[in-house]
Amino acid sequence: MANVLFYEKPGCRNNTRQKALLEASGHRVDARSLLTEPWTKERLRGFFGDLPVAAWFNRAAPKVKDGTVVPERFTEAEALAAMLADPLLIRRPLMEVDGEKSVGFDAGRIREWIGLIDPETPPSEGCLRTDGHSCPTPR
Repeated sequence: MANVLFYEKPGCRNNTRQKALLEASGHRVDARSLLTEPWTKERLRGFFGDLPVAAWFNRAAPKVKDGTVVPERFTEAEALAAMLADPLLIRRPLMEVDGEKSVGFDAGRIREWIGLIDPETPPSEGCLRTDGHSCPTPR
């Protein structure tokens, strides 16, 4: 069993499903809001490892979906500054276990990292709705 620090967008149905899967796998989940966490560039950068900068972005973020933000055009410094200004741009969830950090919910990677049961339908990272909706930001 692992203690998982789980940074999410509160109210996101996919994050809710991901947490449930972690808990069903025997892990303790400490969920925190990705949107209100007091991020610093250094702290946020630690979650992305050696992923390319474009992979740091939440592809379902309104600014990415409408083309205002094009992740492939950002340098590392620009991406971190944009994410600190607008946390909806951060790919989620961000997870930390015993100081090791990761971004996104790749069930295979998580299974190797901390253990995960085989779900019938693994949770994805994107919004579950297909009607052009963007998950609401809680107030």
